[in-house]
Amino acid sequence: MSTLATIHVLLVDDDEDVRESTAQALQLAGFQVLSFESVEAARSHIRSGAPVVVVSDVKLPGVSGADWLPQIRAIDPELPVILVTGHGHIAMAVAAMREGAYDFIEKPFTRERLAAIVRHAVERRQLALQVRELRDALENWHGIQAALIGRSAEMQLVRRTVMTLAETSADVLIYGETGTGKELVARCLHEHSERRRKNFVPINCGGLPENLVDSELFGHEAGAFTSAHKLRVGKFEHADGGTLFLDEIESMPMGVQVKLLRALQERSIERIGSNKAIPVDCRIVAASKSDLKELSDQQKFRADLYYRIGVAFIELPPLRERREDIPLLFEHFSLLAASRYGRAAPPLTSAQLADLMAYAWPGNVRELRNVADRFVLGLPGERLTGGRGADDAHALPRSLPQQVESFERSVIVEMMRRHHGDQPATSQALGIPRQTLHDKLKKLAISADEFR
Repeated sequence: MSTLATIHVLLVDDDEDVRESTAQALQLAGFQVLSFESVEAARSHIRSGAPVVVVSDVKLPGVSGADWLPQIRAIDPELPVILVTGHGHIAMAVAAMREGAYDFIEKPFTRERLAAIVRHAVERRQLALQVRELRDALENWHGIQAALIGRSAEMQLVRRTVMTLAETSADVLIYGETGTGKELVARCLHEHSERRRKNFVPINCGGLPENLVDSELFGHEAGAFTSAHKLRVGKFEHADGGTLFLDEIESMPMGVQVKLLRALQERSIERIGSNKAIPVDCRIVAASKSDLKELSDQQKFRADLYYRIGVAFIELPPLRERREDIPLLFEHFSLLAASRYGRAAPPLTSAQLADLMAYAWPGNVRELRNVADRFVLGLPGERLTGGRGADDAHALPRSLPQQVESFERSVIVEMMRRHHGDQPATSQALGIPRQTLHDKLKKLAISADEFR
């Protein structure tokens, strides 16, 4: 998971009393605060990627807050700067917003208003730094790490297993649900083996009609049958010296399994219309979403074929069992989509990230990639997960306390929206103390984004 440091608030104000009271208010709201009386004193804490947000008075002796803003943005344009203005300085603050200030707050302000703005800025900074960390990781990963992406223990095991097996000629059986990346793993086995200079030949076993399977797998001579106008090299022969990937092998008809078994046992094939045996040296990598041993016990898959290909095994975990990899994968797919569609990926909000982490991902990594594409395209009316306006049938099962918490959260967000983020007015409308509302906002992770 992320190694991000705690976000600190750099508070700059030359009035000691105001500075101390503001710092105290922020600390009571749960923030880590560093206080300074001038820009010069705070400047050393500003660097690219610094885990900070800035709250600065506009009017300061020496370098003003307004003058400091472009200097900060030159160092790190994503670093949030909140400007505090006195009466009569609103025009200056609006101009600063145009120049990239994150927000401004006018004196006098309530503690709740200040905390809400700072909390939103801190969340934005955390997400920006997380994205930066993910991009750095993606850029620094090479070889199999760049292909089989993930920091989870499950994916580390998959990568180690692939690299161990790639050095051998052993046939491999890959298990995994739809969309977990079985073909990608098969390609990695090929690309990291001595066979990488030869062909990687994928076959969708479920799409092989029995009447054409001989020609597809083994090829035919010219004139072997009516439509055979020229010689055809089959998949086995095309994979000679390389890797033959048998995808969805569990769906292969029994009659085809017999012919496949013979070819695998003898490592030779005969083209249709020829009696000449052609030796083939190809590695077999098969993939299945079903347990072939169980199917063979039920006589739905040939036991002799299972034992022939079941030499080494790789189990691919579903995405729901390696949730810590979701942010990294989503960032990777978003960058690919941005490059493909010629547009920048929008920033991900904390609520959207929570949505990604809570979803069950029945379509696994393939579904996550589609979601990233839709996110970059910015299609109107699309939910981040679950499709257009549909109930999320694939959200994780929720207990009664979780459902109650979800209802409570929706009520608070709606009331905060109606009162434009004003916590005192919202607490009064809900009939609860301000501190209770503050605690619930923190506990339920409600960000200012959701009610602005």
